[in-house]
Amino acid sequence: MSNMENELREENKMGVMPVNRLLLTMSLPMMASMLVQALYNIVDSIFVARICEDALTAVSLAFPLQTLTIALAGGTAVGINAILSRSLGEKEYANANKAATNGIFLSAMCYLVFLIIGLFFVEPYYKSLSDNPTIVSYGIDYMTVVCTCSFGIFAQFIFERLLTSTGRTFYTMITQSTGAIINIILDPIFIFGLLGAPKLGVKGAAVATVIGQIVAASLAYLFNVKKNPDINISMKGFRPDGKMIAEIYKIGIPSIIMQAIGSVMNYVMNKILISFSDTAAAVFGVYYKLQSFIFMPIFGLNGGMVPIIAFNYGARRKDRMMLTWKLAWAYATIIMLVGTIAFELIPGTLLGLFDASETMLGIGVPALKIIGVHFPVAAFCIVAGTMFQSLGKSIYSMVTSIMRQIVVLLPAAYLLSLLGDVTYVWWAFPIAEVMSATVTIIYFIRLNKNILSKMD
Repeated sequence: MSNMENELREENKMGVMPVNRLLLTMSLPMMASMLVQALYNIVDSIFVARICEDALTAVSLAFPLQTLTIALAGGTAVGINAILSRSLGEKEYANANKAATNGIFLSAMCYLVFLIIGLFFVEPYYKSLSDNPTIVSYGIDYMTVVCTCSFGIFAQFIFERLLTSTGRTFYTMITQSTGAIINIILDPIFIFGLLGAPKLGVKGAAVATVIGQIVAASLAYLFNVKKNPDINISMKGFRPDGKMIAEIYKIGIPSIIMQAIGSVMNYVMNKILISFSDTAAAVFGVYYKLQSFIFMPIFGLNGGMVPIIAFNYGARRKDRMMLTWKLAWAYATIIMLVGTIAFELIPGTLLGLFDASETMLGIGVPALKIIGVHFPVAAFCIVAGTMFQSLGKSIYSMVTSIMRQIVVLLPAAYLLSLLGDVTYVWWAFPIAEVMSATVTIIYFIRLNKNILSKMD
């Protein structure tokens, strides 16, 4: 190893830079790129809504499967991120390289799962949700492309997370923003057949999405090879390491389960809402697109928070860990309050972005107002959950997520649906979030007792 590489590693900014500046330096590029990601999610649906409401509903019903993709990609990346950052903090560089190469292998295996889903399970999935043949047809066109070409998103997650783990979040801003901008540009071209391109309709939105992901993944790979001296991702002579894979998934599986639970929740909620009308399911999909614009920056903030806490945990610097968590909570709360204000004051304007009919406005305006009240509570739960994951206690986040989405949210939504008015169903969201905050507080007290207090 060269003296230059040793110097870079010994002066890793996660151990020496003032915490607030470090958190902002790490997080702001990721928050910006996440905002662009959220923007292209919204733009995707805005263009699709110009086709017809059935097309918008079909894309909305795709959300559980897309969430499952992100669950597997993101959960695997969480495990790699925590191990790699902790290894660098402990100066175990060989272990960091092992985490990186095994992570690349695992991402390839994850893609094979979704290739099979895309080839054989998309049609039965849509038919289980809707008996409207137009919605089913649009949905099959969209999700077949997304699943069979999902190698792009899996590669993007792993290579971007390797950059994040070593403190190079500026490069992830470039990769994510580039992928998102390409998607936004290609959406109208492929959906409506502009500039001589074929008019693909809903399928065009999927094609634009996967092209953006592939370009972003390619850039992230190049940045790792050219600009990331902290790790070596050469796969020459690689053999899967069972112990490392088990360690990655010890941390990552709770995160996978948490997000997969979100997929189950979305599926069942769509079943409940579509019993009222297709429009109610479309509103639910639009809500998720809009709330991503609020939540995505917080996920970017958390992405910057994880390596800081994991690195300083490895270096036994409790003061830097706790200050990072407190600052992240404060910033997350401010972002969520902005979201609440928007949902309360301009819900009709937000829905109007999606060519909302009078029927959609009648369902959607009260929905956004009701759901928006829980955002500040969610800020605490999300940031605390990230702290759990950073310290290898992802099981706490998993249990909390199961209780919120399965034990409370779905039963509450079903019982409220029995009242015969879809407006009551939306109250299940704030009810579930209050329960989640209660359980999160209990787990945080336990974390402090078992880990944090022993670092004094």
